[in-house]
Amino acid sequence: MSRYLVTGGAGYIGSVVVAHLLEAGHRVTVLDDLSTGVPQAVPSGAEFVRGGLAHAAALLSADYAAVLHFAASSQVAESVRDPDKYWRNNVTGSLELMAAMRHAEVGTLVFSSTAAVYGEPEQLPITEDARTAPTSPYGATKLAVDHLITGEAAAHGSAAVSLRYFNVAGAHAGHGERHEPESHLIPLVLQVALGRRPHIDVHGDDYPTRDGTCIRDYIHVADLAEAHLLALEAARPGEHLICNLGNGEGFTVREVIDSVRRVTGRPIPEVVRPRRPGDPAVLVASADRARERLGWRPRRTDLDSIVADAWAFAREVTA
Repeated sequence: MSRYLVTGGAGYIGSVVVAHLLEAGHRVTVLDDLSTGVPQAVPSGAEFVRGGLAHAAALLSADYAAVLHFAASSQVAESVRDPDKYWRNNVTGSLELMAAMRHAEVGTLVFSSTAAVYGEPEQLPITEDARTAPTSPYGATKLAVDHLITGEAAAHGSAAVSLRYFNVAGAHAGHGERHEPESHLIPLVLQVALGRRPHIDVHGDDYPTRDGTCIRDYIHVADLAEAHLLALEAARPGEHLICNLGNGEGFTVREVIDSVRRVTGRPIPEVVRPRRPGDPAVLVASADRARERLGWRPRRTDLDSIVADAWAFAREVTA
């Protein structure tokens, strides 16, 4: 049994990873300032400390086997309006965290990165060797932290794994998406099913795809969490391993909407809007490196099952 510090563990992905760590018998401390997380998302059995990344120095000691770092500002549109917030929270905060890890002699880090580092893809599926050209300050700050981690591993011999997510969805053990404002497609469509929105906006129906709407790669949050536990085992001193996480297949916006109709049995009105600037037609990941280096394979790949888990959580939190 090991002890881990999880930053941002009161958020969607962080809380599911905490649940998996606890289920595996580990001890977990969650550090979260609750700027976007919620205290009820922290799984029972984890120690909770309210605070920002600057508080990590007071928490960390050699008793911790590793840090799993999810704490970040993560709204693309907000990052365009307020880039200073994103550079301060995501980059400066990560620098403070890594300094605290060095001081406490905690040498292993698993970092929550993002497919937003790639920007407009030049080839599909997207591999880790693809050109990185973020189109938002959010993506740029995540890429900057990846560069920081690479330097940290080379200079100080730390062991690090960055996991670049595509579209995360679903729920696990009572933990699901609680974003405010919400920007992800599946929970937005579920809000229509719940009567909280009158319709779902479809941004563009003239893309060169099978039904004219954008294609995205969806991964179940429980599969994602399992990858983090495997990353802890795969981390090697002096190496910064970067892995994409995705299903390798994509679903169109309309396929997601149709799935919600099937799962909920409720009508989902659509309103077609103009394309959003910078929205690529297709974003699909190659997860071959995660399969080879982590031994990871997504097991919950059926879209209706992903939507069903998200629907169960949405009804639970709105009951």
